[in-house]
Amino acid sequence: MTRFVVRRIFAMLAVLLAISFLTFLLFEAIPNGDPALRLAGRQATALEIQQIRVKYGFDKPIYVQYANTMKNIFTGQAYSYTQGFNVLDEIKQGLPATLSLALGAGILWLLASIAVGTLAAIRAGRYTDRILTVLAMTGVSFPPFFLGAVLLYYLGYKANIFPLSGYVPLTQDPVQWLVHLVLPWFTLSVLFVGFYSRVLRSTILDTINEDYVRTARAKGMSERQVLFRHILRNSLIPIISLWGLDLAQVIGGGAILTESVFGLHGVGELARDSIGRLDIIPILVIVMLTAFAVVIIGALTDILYAFLDPRIRLT
Repeated sequence: MTRFVVRRIFAMLAVLLAISFLTFLLFEAIPNGDPALRLAGRQATALEIQQIRVKYGFDKPIYVQYANTMKNIFTGQAYSYTQGFNVLDEIKQGLPATLSLALGAGILWLLASIAVGTLAAIRAGRYTDRILTVLAMTGVSFPPFFLGAVLLYYLGYKANIFPLSGYVPLTQDPVQWLVHLVLPWFTLSVLFVGFYSRVLRSTILDTINEDYVRTARAKGMSERQVLFRHILRNSLIPIISLWGLDLAQVIGGGAILTESVFGLHGVGELARDSIGRLDIIPILVIVMLTAFAVVIIGALTDILYAFLDPRIRLT
């Protein structure tokens, strides 16, 4: 286990290094990517632009700029070029809302997908399966911004059951925290439930024909025991893999539309504003946050693999 943890740490550092450098190069290569031009404004003279380049170090080689940028990020001195705030402080303010949205929705869509996918597989070919298939495809087809707007209009504006926007920290008021997140959780989960349930249904139907399932039935185990101890346990492996990756990208700003519709002011909204301004520092930090989340959740997923399938061993 120690060797596994050490390897994961080195892998995380390598991933962060590679992704951060590629992201930095990408924004240097795109048209109008020069931050000095955006800081100087449209009416700036060539001399003023050059002075900005010297002031912020944009005149130095690309590897020097990258090294200075990473140094500022890890020392907490990374400031947005165009918006002027401390990037790490801004992310710290938005991260609780994003984590609340991601973790709550992640647990919801995982549990709902297991229930829907298992029921559809058990009732394969029957009316229940067909109804669940239609509902799943409908959920996949609904964009989060549209579903969120519809829910806000009918359950927030018309019925006045849920608030229209905002986020209340869990430590401040747990009840209001829950009330403000019910609709965002549901909106973000619907898309994933539709996709995950179809994947799980197909996996269960394939697993039913495995030799160890027939052996379990031959030993006299009930259908419920066969389902939960053998079929479902092994069928969950691809679902857990997908769940870990999707949860990581949601934490890293992947819920931009959901956060924007419900006004949660999380990392996703910061990513949206920074992309619109071509502001490289916030984007770079958010990309690194996503990579960090992918590596950490990936390591936890590998550990969960070993629990679900004894044939998998961490060596």
